[in-house]
Amino acid sequence: MFDHVTIRVFDRAASERFYLITLGALEIEQDHSGVGFAEWNDFSLAAAERPSETTERLHIGFVAPTREHVDKFWRAGVDAGYRGDGPPGPRPQYRDEYYGAFLLDPDGNSAEAVHHDLLRRGGVIDHLWIRVHDVAAAKAFYEALAPYAGLHLRRDLPDRAQFAGGAEHRGSFSLVGGAPTRALHMAFGASSDETVDAFHDALLRAGYTSNGPPGERTVYHPGYYAAFVLDPDANNIELVNHNRPER
Repeated sequence: MFDHVTIRVFDRAASERFYLITLGALEIEQDHSGVGFAEWNDFSLAAAERPSETTERLHIGFVAPTREHVDKFWRAGVDAGYRGDGPPGPRPQYRDEYYGAFLLDPDGNSAEAVHHDLLRRGGVIDHLWIRVHDVAAAKAFYEALAPYAGLHLRRDLPDRAQFAGGAEHRGSFSLVGGAPTRALHMAFGASSDETVDAFHDALLRAGYTSNGPPGERTVYHPGYYAAFVLDPDANNIELVNHNRPER
C-alpha cells in the first residue's frame, strides 16, 4: 500500500514531540530524526518552508496492536495536554470490530489509533482520509494511478471514494468532499523502473502536472528511482522503485 507518507509541519519540534508521545504509546519506534525529517517506519514529518505549506485537514489512522494500545494512545496524548477528537471506543459504523481513539496534532490534523480485524500489515499507517475539492476529479486521478501502484477502488459513493491495497498488505485511503487537505505527500511502491516511467507518462498524457520526472534520487539512497505528479488538489504523489535486493 503506502511506501511512505510525509506531512509538512509548522513547528517541527512541537509536532515531533506529539508523535513521539502518541506513537510511542503504540510501540511504534522512531527510526530517524535529523535535520531534514523525522521518521517512524512509513510515516515521516518535515518542517514546512512557509506556513502556507503546512499539511492541514488530514486524518491519519495508525495501527494499534490491541484495544489496550488504543487506550494508551489516548491517555498519553491527553495527559500531555493534546486535544481529543474522539475518546476510545467501538466505531461499528466502520467495522464490527473497529475500536479507535482520536487526537488532534499541533496543526489540527486528526491522528487516530485503530484496532480492527483487518489491520494493515507491513506499515504503521492503516488508513488516511483526504479531503478533496471534487470527489469525482480526485477519484479519476487515483484511478489513473491505480494500475501502477497496485491499488483498487473499493468503495465508490457520490461523496466518498476509497482506494485499497492488495490482500497481502491491506490499508486504504479515502477521498472525502470538503475543504481540501493540503501539502500531503504520498508515495507508493513500484516493482520496476519501467513502471515508474509508465506511471509518469500516463498521468501526464491524462492532463496532470509533473512534480518531478522519472529518475534516480541518490539523495535518498543509491537505486531510488521515482517520479512525482500533482493530484487535483496539488498534493505530491510519488511512485518509487527502491531497487533493493530481496531479503
